[in-house]
Amino acid sequence: MEIVKSPFYNVQLIKRLKIIAVDSPNNARKFKKKLDKHIYELDYMPYKFRASYYYDHESIRDLIVQGYTIPYMIDEENKKIIVLDIFKWEER
Repeated sequence: MEIVKSPFYNVQLIKRLKIIAVDSPNNARKFKKKLDKHIYELDYMPYKFRASYYYDHESIRDLIVQGYTIPYMIDEENKKIIVLDIFKWEER
């Protein structure tokens, strides 16, 4: 499956990385690397994570990394995984 990061996800990710980088640019890089690793592993097991708590649709799942929720949609028809957003649970 192809993994596609939505423009909204990219904007939200950059905001979070800038916040983390204020205290430690190195931690921001480590977080991005860890996040990318988890996202690209979705290709092998897209249904590994729970159905989304925030969206009422079975094909939308919640990947959780270091307290951040990353909802993604599995599009079986087009063989894509679309990463939708990134946020902390407190923000919702």
